[in-house]
Amino acid sequence: MTATASSGTVAAGAQHAPGGAPLPIVGRSVVATQNGIVATSQPLASMAGVQILERGGNAIDAAIAANAAIGLMEPMMNGIGGDLFAIVYEAKTGRLYGLNSSGWAPAGLTPALLAARGATKMPDRGILTVTVPGAVAGWDALRQRFGTLPLSTILAPAIHYAESGFPVSEVDARMWAEREALLAADPGARATYLPGGHAPAAGVVFRNPDLGASLRAIAAHGRDGYYRGRTADALIAFVAAQGGALSASDLSEFQPEWVTPIQTTYRGWTVSELPPNTQGVGALMMLNIMEQFPLRDYGFHSARALHVMIEAKKLAYADVLRYVGDPKFSRIPVDELLSKPRAAERAALIDAQHAQCEVRPSTLAGAPPPAGSETIYLSVVDRAGNIVSFIQSNYSAFGSGLVAPGTGFVLQNRGALFTLSPGQPNTLAPHKRPLHTLIPGFMQKDGVRIGFGIMGGWNQAQAHAQFVADIADFGLTIQQALEAGRFTKGTFAGCDVQIESLVPDSVRRELTALGHELTVMPPRTGDFGYGQAVMSDSAGVHFGASDPRHDGAAIPQGPAISD
Repeated sequence: MTATASSGTVAAGAQHAPGGAPLPIVGRSVVATQNGIVATSQPLASMAGVQILERGGNAIDAAIAANAAIGLMEPMMNGIGGDLFAIVYEAKTGRLYGLNSSGWAPAGLTPALLAARGATKMPDRGILTVTVPGAVAGWDALRQRFGTLPLSTILAPAIHYAESGFPVSEVDARMWAEREALLAADPGARATYLPGGHAPAAGVVFRNPDLGASLRAIAAHGRDGYYRGRTADALIAFVAAQGGALSASDLSEFQPEWVTPIQTTYRGWTVSELPPNTQGVGALMMLNIMEQFPLRDYGFHSARALHVMIEAKKLAYADVLRYVGDPKFSRIPVDELLSKPRAAERAALIDAQHAQCEVRPSTLAGAPPPAGSETIYLSVVDRAGNIVSFIQSNYSAFGSGLVAPGTGFVLQNRGALFTLSPGQPNTLAPHKRPLHTLIPGFMQKDGVRIGFGIMGGWNQAQAHAQFVADIADFGLTIQQALEAGRFTKGTFAGCDVQIESLVPDSVRRELTALGHELTVMPPRTGDFGYGQAVMSDSAGVHFGASDPRHDGAAIPQGPAISD
């Protein structure tokens, strides 16, 4: 890839970013083609999407196929018991579309019910954290509006792997084994995910015929194959038996929402996220604050630049927690939060010489929600230049930990993100959606378009901002930006920060001197999220990148070949 001012990429072989710091040493090259690319954290799932592209499908069809496959292959992270969000770039019109397919709380899941069960706060897992899964309704909405192939074709790769099996990958095997005790506690989860009584090891072939049957019902009947009929009946009966609240109308009446992405500008790039109930506004607030400082002059992975980013994170996230909830239930002041003058005022609160352990003047709304980082992100670009930025999750690892017998998937625990404190934007209420951590990202400038995302609970907005800065400020390629060392702060107060050892030791010492309380983590852990990205340029060349912290790959579509 050659250097261009418009793309924000650096020439192949360049050794230093602006500011003189060495560029990250990358283990992979950017994938480039004039055809499509599918980037996921599981090569078999990427290939499932590529197969759909090669059958004549577009980026939307391929994203659904890849998600269906990865829901089988990374069941701790995602699946048809969870929610999804997507940003779609339509090449022929140049328009962006946002889809919010996060499920609502069942009508019977109320603060009064929790109080009657003796709960003073939302539990982290279990039946009272189960919200209506939005993933399948999201597939249906995406395909109905943009897709070209029938669901029977799109879901065929996932159904094949569910019924015939696939070898479990290394990172997934490790995460699977970490949750054996959780899975063993529920009969449905134990039968589905612990064959022989244990999590499958890396390389062991795993099958999930129950999930295959659930996917076949969706392939035959669309969303009605999930929100009505056999699967819906199994979910309703199971939740009732567990003492939860889920009715037929909770499922059948749920509809995803098409939304307009929210945007800001950063160093000439237009950066897009999805509006509340997501934390996407937090990434944009971070960027607005960071833009007040000459990060390029400070230098890549310099203490000055990282100090600004960490402090900007605290300021932005304080307001996410204070203001963000379901906009159908309360006014969310998005325009005010994203105003540039306000960003300048917030930036003025950053002390260049000291880390702030308590951010003012924002007032936090109750205790921070629990952390949950079990999510997948995937991105697809097709031959025509359509791009899908797509994220899907169970919330915590294996979600609620509960599987309705015969269905083959865990139910998410997204309801854990609600608060029971009355009068807050994120207070539990019937048919309300919780504050959501899931965010797909998109950025564009001068004919260059990038669909990107980095998963990981509250890591996501801060990781998005770092990715954007790596490209816009420091000229990294999309692969370099995914591989570069990151920081993350899962808490909303205090000076604690996790940072990767990929950030130089001398820089970490400077940050410590500023008052940051660093926990240094080795490379390739899940604490900093797993990312994927695709990019298209004005010449019709497409690029893909995959985060080496996971097992994934960006796989290009092959050419059409005739005998």
